[in-house]
Amino acid sequence: MDVNRWSSLGTVEIPVKLVLLVEDDPEPAAHIKQALERHNVSVRVAKDGGQAQASFIMHKPDFVILDLILPGESGFEICERLKHADDTVPVLVLSAIDMEDSRELASRVGADGYLCKPVAPDQLLATIKDIAETVWQRTHLGKLEAEPERVRFNCVCGKKFKVSAAHRGKSMTCPQCGEPLTVPKRTV
Repeated sequence: MDVNRWSSLGTVEIPVKLVLLVEDDPEPAAHIKQALERHNVSVRVAKDGGQAQASFIMHKPDFVILDLILPGESGFEICERLKHADDTVPVLVLSAIDMEDSRELASRVGADGYLCKPVAPDQLLATIKDIAETVWQRTHLGKLEAEPERVRFNCVCGKKFKVSAAHRGKSMTCPQCGEPLTVPKRTV
């Protein structure tokens, strides 16, 4: 991981104060923690599902960043348990697994977003901001009747999509890189 990328970030407003980072690898955990702390975000690091559950209950985070490959249990299981405890806390999966099946399973267990490692710090911060705002609006404002429902997701090349909810589950091809995509069931 390029330490300079993580230390030279500009100012990005993040609408969260406390992040629970579930990551067993100390190096990326330290870089992510430092980047978030530079933006006045407190970070609690958990190395496994037990620590994540305890921290989630005792310190109620505003946001969770979750690796999938963890000792003892998978990030999918942890995500499902955390979302069952409180579905208003956004969960972002940050994993080295870059497979569509993994993204779909993450969405099914309640993850609000999915990014692949390595991730650029500015992309991570922007994604946290977008997900936090979307979940806050969904939780506090509900759906606005006048506004048609949209599904937002990203291609592996970084291209962002926003399509009608009527296209959920349908296949498409990214016009930027030619990657075959499936429109997710919910915003990722």
